[in-house]
Amino acid sequence: MELEAPRKGRALVVIVDDRVSHGDSPDSTGPLVTELLVEAGYVVDGVVSVSADEVEIRNALNTAVIGGVDLVISVGGTGVTPRDVAPDATADVLDHEVRGIAEALRSSGLASGAVDAGLSRGLVGVSGSTLVANLASSRAAIRDGMATLLPLATHVIDELSRVEE
Repeated sequence: MELEAPRKGRALVVIVDDRVSHGDSPDSTGPLVTELLVEAGYVVDGVVSVSADEVEIRNALNTAVIGGVDLVISVGGTGVTPRDVAPDATADVLDHEVRGIAEALRSSGLASGAVDAGLSRGLVGVSGSTLVANLASSRAAIRDGMATLLPLATHVIDELSRVEE
């Protein structure tokens, strides 16, 4: 009988993309983030696609926090154009930022050649007992970002769960 590996927590993925949310384009990033989360030992509650609209993004993030997930990863909407509002919506949800993780994501993204990750305005922070992270949407930014984020997320989630005990 094979033993199941211990789970690190529950996660939700939020895709910020007008085309995906309107059904005009298939989502290629949600499955990638889900796969990486599952490989790292998380149970993924689902993937939610929203338009690049602050209210829609904020509602998706708040729903995840209220639902009690340990980690929410939003993908997309972190750049410098007027439609890149994920960091603005995320700021409204966070109790406090964890700037070191956001800086690490930008730094490692630039070092790996994921320019969109290096130029990202993405935030990482805590809302209640949930860690919320914004990632840029290129596959390179996602792969590098998840490799950087997940060990740090495990530490933060462990700390937050000790506070709840």
